[in-house]
Amino acid sequence: MNPVQISEMLAQYYNDPNVRSRLLEFAGGPSLESVTAEFITGDDENADVEHHPRPSSELWDCLRAKCEIGRSLWDRQSLIVDLDVDYVNFDQPALPFVQPKICYEYQRPVASAVQSWLLKSGIAPFHWISGQGHHFAWKLDQASEAFGKLAGLGHLTQSLEVRYQSPSEPNGNCVGLELGAAFSGLGMVMQYVAEQIKQACQSVTEIPIALTAVETGPGNKKDLPQREVIALDVSEYGDPLDSRGIRMPFSVYLKPGQKRYQLGDPLVDAMPPMFPVPLFEIEMADALEVMRDSTKVMALAARASTSIPDFSDPMLKLIEDYLASPLAKFHQRFYEEHHEPPERWPETYDRLYVENFPPCVTQPLQQPNDLLLKPGIIQHVVRTLMSHDWSPRQIAGLIRSRYERDCEWGDRWVVYDAASRADFYVRMFAGAIVTGSDELIDFNCKSTQEKHYCPVEHCEFNLVHLREKLVGKMNEASLGSGTK
Repeated sequence: MNPVQISEMLAQYYNDPNVRSRLLEFAGGPSLESVTAEFITGDDENADVEHHPRPSSELWDCLRAKCEIGRSLWDRQSLIVDLDVDYVNFDQPALPFVQPKICYEYQRPVASAVQSWLLKSGIAPFHWISGQGHHFAWKLDQASEAFGKLAGLGHLTQSLEVRYQSPSEPNGNCVGLELGAAFSGLGMVMQYVAEQIKQACQSVTEIPIALTAVETGPGNKKDLPQREVIALDVSEYGDPLDSRGIRMPFSVYLKPGQKRYQLGDPLVDAMPPMFPVPLFEIEMADALEVMRDSTKVMALAARASTSIPDFSDPMLKLIEDYLASPLAKFHQRFYEEHHEPPERWPETYDRLYVENFPPCVTQPLQQPNDLLLKPGIIQHVVRTLMSHDWSPRQIAGLIRSRYERDCEWGDRWVVYDAASRADFYVRMFAGAIVTGSDELIDFNCKSTQEKHYCPVEHCEFNLVHLREKLVGKMNEASLGSGTK
């Protein structure tokens, strides 16, 4: 299709009453006036996609503009739970788009494990697919007991407390401390869920599984070793609730165009338009064909609901399972400490003696933009500093101090929150080390070079020594606590 044909097709597609009904349904209501999503988003193919929340009343305007539509995680009645499974290839980023059947086959064991594990917990989420992976969503009522328990678990940084009590775009409403705390508590529980699912299925896939898109070294696949990962992505819980949204099923999917700089013009121009679709009465192979044919997508919209189901009661059991886990005990210890306050940074975090660390850690601490935005780099910093007896919360404080310095961040830390972002990623990576989920297999110089993290050709440091030290520390901690 040429651009004119695509524009005409999208105009017809977005005028379809069933498509419009499905978009409204996913936003939480049968009409624009009744949707419960606090805001929507409408993005084009511009590579510089920014957070630009719009009132739900602008949905029809966004459809006329042929935008990709998202809904806010922030909801007026519920707490939305979202878990994504994505295939990410760092060497061939176009692979999910040009060989979707292969890439979805890679994900099949993980997606099946997600469904099986959640069903055992009494949760049957709404399941849909997009261009790179699977999406699972459910919700719990803000008046439910489970919501109250999550609010009691949550930890808000001082900056988030201020933010959640202040008016937010686009409607001038406040998130509120209780909803904000519940979202924080949900993030800890979802880290537990993702770790449990990872343990259940890592042995049945050749591709590494991570809790976000963490760069890896070339894998062990016999056909073509490459840097690839299947992400059980919970990264959205590391940002403020009022800054995150979900791409809607039955919206046009514009991510390939937004990645044109990475994928190249010929590939993007040759790609048919795509539409995320629910797996309703169709097999995966059929769904991958349907999502590339607007006529078939409209037919599916006539019969496939996009309602997000409520599983408030089963979430209670899930929360109790989390509270009984070693991860919950680690989270409790994590939050018993506090970051050094900014007024003390000149005599604390700023006095870090970088000569103690290898260049692969020194560089991101000295040049944080954009190295310290990469999850894999943060993981590497966490591993290294923990081997040097740094506590996880103080590592988070150090990273926060780099985020909050003038490193040409633009408005990044206006949209997001530096302190909670640092806490989230350090908590996730340190928790995996402490609980044994991260066996530190790739904490060595060869793997670091394969990830392209090593900035020098020759280095006097040997990461194996740091790995051995960290493993020893974890073994001592396990023996001391009576756990294995």
